[in-house]
Amino acid sequence: MMERKAMEIQKEKTVTKNAVSIESFIFIVLFAGVIWLFGSRMGIVNTLNTIMNTAYKLLTDTVLYITAVAVVIGAIASLLAEFGVVALLNKILSPIMRPLYSLPGASIMAVILTYLSDNPAVLTLSDNKSFRRYFSDRQIASLTNLGTSFGMGLIISVFMLGLKGPNGESYFASVLIGNIGVVIGSIVSVRLMLFFTRNMDDGAKATNALPDMSKHEIRSGGIGSRLINALMDGGKTGVTMGLNIIPGVLIICTFVIMLSFGAGEGGYTGGAYEGIALLPQIGNKFKFILEPLLGFDSDIALTVPLTALGSASAAISLIPGMLASGSITGDNMAVFTAMCMCWSGYLSTHVAMMDSLGMPENSGKAIISHTIGGLVAGISAHLIYIVFM
Repeated sequence: MMERKAMEIQKEKTVTKNAVSIESFIFIVLFAGVIWLFGSRMGIVNTLNTIMNTAYKLLTDTVLYITAVAVVIGAIASLLAEFGVVALLNKILSPIMRPLYSLPGASIMAVILTYLSDNPAVLTLSDNKSFRRYFSDRQIASLTNLGTSFGMGLIISVFMLGLKGPNGESYFASVLIGNIGVVIGSIVSVRLMLFFTRNMDDGAKATNALPDMSKHEIRSGGIGSRLINALMDGGKTGVTMGLNIIPGVLIICTFVIMLSFGAGEGGYTGGAYEGIALLPQIGNKFKFILEPLLGFDSDIALTVPLTALGSASAAISLIPGMLASGSITGDNMAVFTAMCMCWSGYLSTHVAMMDSLGMPENSGKAIISHTIGGLVAGISAHLIYIVFM
């Protein structure tokens, strides 16, 4: 369904223009500039090798993992929709989710499943017809921001809880405050996305084509047959989602990683996950604003949320070394929890996710909304920590 919609959108946007235009020369200059940006620091050969090796590692380590998660989550989501659990959640939680997020109660599924797994888990929900019927098109688009806000939440929280301070202190309060900050940041991100997409043409769906919410479609057959078919259909959706995100993850994430990470221990070798560390350098230019807002006492603390832009796993792996050096505090841990969870590599996944939803034109809006939402999550965690701790 999503692939067909994406093809229709692409067909509508196909236009013709002169075979050679000023656009051709501008592109050549920009493309050469990007090659020079990386090649002048890494070397052309190393740059090309790093691109290929990073893309391969992302395919084997990240995409296959996401596909496995999508298959399992897709099966679970299909089961929950088949046996009316989604309908029940929608009815019970709408009084909470609508005032907070302006979303149906069924959207809590996006929170739960992404918190337990990772950002793309929300895609399997969005492709489920029984789940999707509760949402307008612009609300479906905002699910990318909602799901990403809580992506890898359990993994990040458990990791943080397992860390000890220099004197053996626990960071339970910091992690709890960080999770509260995520909720605040997610509300801002989703609300901004809904605002930016307020002109999406979903009027017919929102008014004249509302489904009968007192009933939900089920598969034919007995309970056992319905259960097996729901599992298989949901799993197939997960496989489709895994295939659909391959181009976005490999292309966008490779570029973001090479902008985020630096040389390896032995310098530039052409290996995977090497880069020019440009994003941290840009972030440091704004540290005079970010450090007071986020409560960072050292420049090195800023590298954690900046790394989370591309990979939450890479970001939290930096924290134990910082703890050992005594350069971060409980306040910083709360901010790390909030921002690593809320951002959780969204620059690497948002474009691919919006493309899979058949709404690639809204990728920029989703990224802007979530950039602000992640900052609000970190600032909120910092302020809450100051007030209560």
